[in-house]
Amino acid sequence: MRGFALAAALLLAGCVSQPDATTPQPVAGVEVQRYLGTWLEVARLPMWAQDSSSVSCEDVTATYTLRPDGRIGVVNRCLNVLDGDRPRQAEGQAYAVEGSHNARLRVSFFWPFFGNYWVIGLDPDYRWAVVGEPSRRWLWVLSRTPKLDPAELDKALGIARANGYDLSTLKVARLQKG
Repeated sequence: MRGFALAAALLLAGCVSQPDATTPQPVAGVEVQRYLGTWLEVARLPMWAQDSSSVSCEDVTATYTLRPDGRIGVVNRCLNVLDGDRPRQAEGQAYAVEGSHNARLRVSFFWPFFGNYWVIGLDPDYRWAVVGEPSRRWLWVLSRTPKLDPAELDKALGIARANGYDLSTLKVARLQKG
């Protein structure tokens, strides 16, 4: 599990660019209390900590909790289908970037490395979210349910496209397909 956490930390360390006119645009604000809880990944752009010759994450969840220090606790879980659906888990923490109204977070799975976590799309009822980072290398579509309605998924992916993401390699979760 430490390897998974280290891989996630190194991934996030590469996501440290600052916003400019050509970067994806986060939503106007996120109500942290409504965002807390468990989200299920319904689609993502492939990234090495979840997709490699030895790892293929499915049934991915991200659980966010409020910590006593005011930061957000993060627990990411998945099943590695290349290892007989063996569970993997990484624990980290996040804090909101000042002035972002909680739409831009800095996340760490391995101190002192932090990476960008930007909420670029969010359903008004917090049923789904689109999360990316400035380089557009990684993207996640999260849902409160294992399967997102196709029209809602199209809406979420439209937000990603409008923010300049190339979705040609998009991986759709097996639960979303089924």
